Amino acid sequence: MSSAFRRRDCPMCGARTACEEVRADHRAETMGVEELRPFWEGLFREKPFFSYHRCAICQLLYCPFFFRQDELASLYARMAPNMEVVASDAIAATQRGYFTHAAARAEWGGGYLEIGPDVGHIVREAARADAFAHFWLFEPNRAIHGELRDAVAGRPATLLPGMDDLSAVPDGSVGLAVMVHVLDHLLDPLAMLEDIRAKLRPGGTLMIVTHDERSLLRRVMGKSWPPFCLQHPALFNPATMRSLLTRAGFADVDVARSRNYFPLDFVARQAAWTMRLNPPHWLRLPRRAIGLRLGNIITLATVPHASLVAPRHKRLSVPS
Repeated sequence: MSSAFRRRDCPMCGARTACEEVRADHRAETMGVEELRPFWEGLFREKPFFSYHRCAICQLLYCPFFFRQDELASLYARMAPNMEVVASDAIAATQRGYFTHAAARAEWGGGYLEIGPDVGHIVREAARADAFAHFWLFEPNRAIHGELRDAVAGRPATLLPGMDDLSAVPDGSVGLAVMVHVLDHLLDPLAMLEDIRAKLRPGGTLMIVTHDERSLLRRVMGKSWPPFCLQHPALFNPATMRSLLTRAGFADVDVARSRNYFPLDFVARQAAWTMRLNPPHWLRLPRRAIGLRLGNIITLATVPHASLVAPRHKRLSVPS
């Protein structure tokens, strides 16, 4: 193992006992940071990633070896702007579906909090609902803050460039909090969820979208499944999502497969890529978007009415 990386206990329960489940042909933990930098973003037929282990106690799938926080900051800082591999109208349709899913259950009112909103597709839907007093948006990419301000359409909003300090948000003030493909990038997901719970008011709702490491797509693709990558220190499934949110003090946790919209030609190219084939040059498919339930899950959870802020969860203590 390279000495460049940190050794981690299970980020959900603190246990150290875990069994290896998925490994790359080229294990990232045996390489150096500079060797891995070219593989940080992009698609590769063969890519290194950190080996994923299954916790023997809570069953979370996570990487016991991973980048240190300063290394992660450097890698994310050098990322190119998101150029939307999938057409923007398909992304917008997907995220409208996410908001509709949350709207069917959430108690409107209070503030709106989103961590990693990107250009603000869900923010725009929330602003149209005209149900939130203030928008709290944590987006590290300052280049798109202008688009986020457009998305709130003149409603009171605070945009902050960090993602790990929610102290600016008043406790117990938020009606709906949103995280779309953010949780599986975090080194300490439990701590973040506890912080979000403190910002939600009693009865407030948290919506999370993540990859599903128990999905059929993951089983079919094996270690070629795209979420097995350098950017994901942990991956979740419905059972571990319920366990994690319960530990963080949430109640009424509901997990369902999410519908994502993709253009037909994009789906065909990705299928060919998975089978290590090159699509024939003469193949021309329409770009019409279709909704598919592939490898993602959407989770809703609520802050109990009984208490505003539950005590922080105490993790398993393991001697050094």
